[in-house]
Amino acid sequence: MIPIPLTKIKLLNPEYPNKSTKIINGQSSGLLNWNDIAYPQMYDLYQTLLSNFWKAQEINMQDDIKQWELLSEKEKDVFLRINTQLASLDSLQTPTMTQVMDYVTDSSFKAIFAVISQQEAVHNESYSYILSSLIPLDEQNERFNQAKSDPIVKKRNQLILDAYENFRENPTMGTLFKLSVNSIILEGIYFYAGFAFFYNLARQQKMLKTSTMISYIQRDEMQHAYFMAQFIRILLTENPELHTDENIEYVYQTINEAVKLEKEWAHFILADSKGIDLNEFEGYVEYLANKRLRQLGLNNLYEERTNPMPWIQLFGDEMMNETKSDFFEQKSRTYSKVSQSNGFDEL
Repeated sequence: MIPIPLTKIKLLNPEYPNKSTKIINGQSSGLLNWNDIAYPQMYDLYQTLLSNFWKAQEINMQDDIKQWELLSEKEKDVFLRINTQLASLDSLQTPTMTQVMDYVTDSSFKAIFAVISQQEAVHNESYSYILSSLIPLDEQNERFNQAKSDPIVKKRNQLILDAYENFRENPTMGTLFKLSVNSIILEGIYFYAGFAFFYNLARQQKMLKTSTMISYIQRDEMQHAYFMAQFIRILLTENPELHTDENIEYVYQTINEAVKLEKEWAHFILADSKGIDLNEFEGYVEYLANKRLRQLGLNNLYEERTNPMPWIQLFGDEMMNETKSDFFEQKSRTYSKVSQSNGFDEL
């Protein structure tokens, strides 16, 4: 298939309608009237993202500071490794989402990409906020350098990085499609699997403030993965030439490769972690992959199963949304109610 090039969208095109004709390579004036958009459901998603607004400084880390020295050396090491590798991935997500905006025709989608980019910046700051509460700056820098140089981390993340860099160097419809698939992997599989370690600590009544922060991040990432799945489905619908067997096979192959890499990473980082069974964890990663495929309208790649680590649900969005209070702090907060339209699903 001949690559379909993308061009940066001009800020204002007065000769075009305000309602975009396509989300990519369409016609739009650049003006956004939320009351007249091509995909009205995007306004609901936009409102859901805004209702999730939070800041790291809302969480008092004093309890975790006191508990930190009570963790084993193994727990501290894994905690810091996962924290900095999650921060490293979020560092890539903010500029990537911003760059995608330059090629999106539909102004409502641009607005959502802008919110996602901002939220990823908040997530990145949150990981730094946790670190600043627990270890001195020189050790923080050492851990970030470790995240850059660790060969297993590099191998795991290269899949995402290659897709992002390919789009950056060669923005076409095809490279945008592949970037979007890898964004779902990043936000809907890699991040979720990393969060499991912190939830496992929380169920042992350890580092509860950190787990509260992680639950806020997860709530955002759930929406991001849902949005990217919708973006891909609309992209394929509007551009049937993209809806090829080759591209669908790319989705399956890439998610399968990501699952293998995540399992390899887990055996490296979570070995001997009290409370985490690696066989269950592998099943959990496959369970997440199946969910992302179903969001894309595709079939399961792995055996259909319920969540093999159901204890994670106790620390997830559904618990918070049911109580409408902070599960860990019992602090009154306003949460978006779970609904089919806003894309919340079980862990």
